[in-house]
Amino acid sequence: MNIPQRFLLMALPALLIGLSGCSSFSSAADPADHREIQRFASEVAARHGMNAEDIERLVLQEARHQPEIIEAITSPAEALPWHRYRQIFITEERIAGGVAYQAEHADWLSRVSARYGVPAEIVTAIIGVETYYGRYRGRHRVIDALRTLGFAYPPRAEFFRSELEAFLVLANEEGMDPTVPLGSYAGAMGVPQFISSSYRAYAVDFNENGRRDLFSEPADAIGSVGNYFAEHRWQPGAPIAAPATVSGGRWRDFLREALQPVDTVGDLRRAGVRTDPTLDDNLPARLLALETTDGMAYWVTLNNFYVITRYNHSPLYAMAVYELATAIREASQ
Repeated sequence: MNIPQRFLLMALPALLIGLSGCSSFSSAADPADHREIQRFASEVAARHGMNAEDIERLVLQEARHQPEIIEAITSPAEALPWHRYRQIFITEERIAGGVAYQAEHADWLSRVSARYGVPAEIVTAIIGVETYYGRYRGRHRVIDALRTLGFAYPPRAEFFRSELEAFLVLANEEGMDPTVPLGSYAGAMGVPQFISSSYRAYAVDFNENGRRDLFSEPADAIGSVGNYFAEHRWQPGAPIAAPATVSGGRWRDFLREALQPVDTVGDLRRAGVRTDPTLDDNLPARLLALETTDGMAYWVTLNNFYVITRYNHSPLYAMAVYELATAIREASQ
């Protein structure tokens, strides 16, 4: 790829603010080893037929190290207890926004449900949790986020370098100016907040206008969420989660770290978990405990709940999507 020269113009210097109490990885000075960037540019160029000098110039000169991104990734909202996390997303305003979004885009949501089997309210809730229905898509340049985390955040540097590589390839494939897209501190972008590798793998041109545009085409954003869920084995019509109560002591052995359901509803019932009696004993299931202001709340979560966690690897996130979707569906009736 030869990145157009207009995309390589020097940006205005970023305002770097030192944050007190930051992680040890945070620094106002750019900690990246320029030799590593040069090696990265050479390897990416060789793999994708790009111009190594253009990539090196883009990452070294145009992209900026942003210390606040390091601070953000070390303090994610998913670290909050459930009752505080829930307050962010399950609000009257966000529910009303979901009802309005679903009504405005009813045709595309209906088509997505028909093609992929994902309910309209689930797609709507994903977009509602991610960007408040497209209102807040992030304020960091994607290239800055990926450059910062790829070369200044050792715990996940390898992952974010691979995402930076995917972003550069994506920009070439989709005709994007790589210096323009804004997104989250982790480099997720567009209305549904896809990371670069997911954009390349799962974004769809749902309105068939010749481009996959997750920034300004509602049809593509909606369709891409549906496709993502289908590719991660969403089961149309299957249950997502059910509230539960517990008794005895054996149920504690089923509070597992893994997100994927490795037990069954029957296993949980035999361990003292009571839940929806219509759930088949053979369904793969996971026992989830959530911290509320009044103690712990228990849920039996199923395969489709696990699929939601493939979008964001957090049970709090999946529960927020599930509860918001439920509230939107009920408010729309």
